[in-house]
Amino acid sequence: MYKISEVSKMIGFSIPTLRYYEELGISTPAKNKNGYREYSEADIDWLRFIHRLKQTGMDLETIKKYSKLRSQGDQTIEKRMKLLAAQRNRLLAEKRKIDDHLFFLENKQETYKKMLVNRRS
Repeated sequence: MYKISEVSKMIGFSIPTLRYYEELGISTPAKNKNGYREYSEADIDWLRFIHRLKQTGMDLETIKKYSKLRSQGDQTIEKRMKLLAAQRNRLLAEKRKIDDHLFFLENKQETYKKMLVNRRS
């Protein structure tokens, strides 16, 4: 079992963020007889997953939905897969935009390189 301060360092979420996620029902660590949070390995794995979802740009509302579905059991796997697919599609759309921007910049650089070569000739 791990204390909130240890989990914060392990995962990269601040202590207030971990408490907030608990308030939202996203994280549900056990509490000991003194009322202190105790995080299990399963809790840490889940928080790592949440951290990755955040890194993909998934918003907190969707993470809350995902978390609620997860707590309802395996009968919600298809719904969870849809949430992940939607996020994947958002990332792919962003990737296409970035690729378009890179293409634009690379073309301009090529134009300038040709201009420099022609100037030297």
